[in-house]
Amino acid sequence: DPNEEPRNAHYISWYTDGPTKIAVAYCTIDFQSDKSNQSKNSYIWDVENPSKPEMSLKPNSSLICLDYNPKDSHILVGGQMNGQISYWDTRKGSRPVESTPIAVSHHDPVYSTLWLQSKSGSEFFSTSTDGCVLWWDIRKLNEPIEKTILDPTKKNDPTKAHGAYCLEYESTIPTKFMAATEFGTIFSCNRKAKTPQEKIVAVYSGHHGAIYSLQRNPYFIKNFLTVGDWTARIWSEDHRDHAIWWTDFDSTQIMSGGWSPTRPGVFYTAKENGYVDIWDLIFKQKAPTLSIQVTDSPLYCAKISENGALIATGARNGTTTLLRLSDGLVNMQRNEKALVSSIFERETRREKIIETRHREMKLKERVKSATLDEEENDNYKQMVNDIDAEFEIIIEEKGERDGKIKKMFEEIENWGNTKSVEEELPSNE
Repeated sequence: DPNEEPRNAHYISWYTDGPTKIAVAYCTIDFQSDKSNQSKNSYIWDVENPSKPEMSLKPNSSLICLDYNPKDSHILVGGQMNGQISYWDTRKGSRPVESTPIAVSHHDPVYSTLWLQSKSGSEFFSTSTDGCVLWWDIRKLNEPIEKTILDPTKKNDPTKAHGAYCLEYESTIPTKFMAATEFGTIFSCNRKAKTPQEKIVAVYSGHHGAIYSLQRNPYFIKNFLTVGDWTARIWSEDHRDHAIWWTDFDSTQIMSGGWSPTRPGVFYTAKENGYVDIWDLIFKQKAPTLSIQVTDSPLYCAKISENGALIATGARNGTTTLLRLSDGLVNMQRNEKALVSSIFERETRREKIIETRHREMKLKERVKSATLDEEENDNYKQMVNDIDAEFEIIIEEKGERDGKIKKMFEEIENWGNTKSVEEELPSNE
């Protein structure tokens, strides 16, 4: 950050006409800090000239995310701290061409924007911690085209919505999109569904904290990567119960990550301790192939270039660092697609078998519990019957004792009466 008071380098977007420029969104996420004197500017950098930004972007509020248009590299869209979204045309200067009105914008900071595959190249969508996904067209930003509420109960209730940090969109399946939330859930949605209930196709759970990155594998789009809490996880759309593969829990939080665009078995993560880990699933799956300390400051974001050779990282202290990967991590290995496919299929099959066994064990436990409950019920009934029988015996015995006592008293009374009569009779003497 070229300003006197450095802010977080929070989001990075690569120039879409080659890895020659990066746009970096700078902001301070600490909502309790005094930001009145802080700069709101974000910058575009030429990777060959790190000493001075090529251009400033001057939003109304600090930018949290920023994305180049894949069809027109002069156009960028950015999500702001105050919930607004603006777009820039770098040919027209540093000020936004247009911004969304506050009344129809997000109610929380906008953490993710993504361009859609469309004929015009002007449509995108956005999400925020307000739990909404909004669709926009830069030709008409006065109101959103469409809205989806990320309510896991599928009741379209904003009060139950999960706030989201990142979006995923695959152009080959344009009706589908995904959103990952601060609650560790992933929503798989169908934009063209007729009702709000049908829009949410599935909700995946597995993370113990917020998910900061979400991306489909560019070669196997049914498999997607999530990064959050202390793990990175790989999922399959065919297995909704939980992830098919995951890293061991790290000692520090993982803040960002993504797939290599040139190798289907390689992904990277950026961590709060300043390290970047490169994972090569072909080489080994229990530990990263490469671990590099980029900075002493926590890393907040990392983004790989389209040619897979450069990773740009953004840190809390405002620095942006470029890493160049070796050819072995960039160039596809022999039979890599087939090997990665077999890994994903094997792990999916294994998880399905484990889940089936788990369900069988649960069923057995329920049957066993029901049998035990029935036996306990029978034992209880027998105990009650035994108590009733004992009580009846006690009552009968008490009745017999009472009868004997009564008879004894009657005999005593009769004996006493006889004695009295004998005493009253005159003596023969």
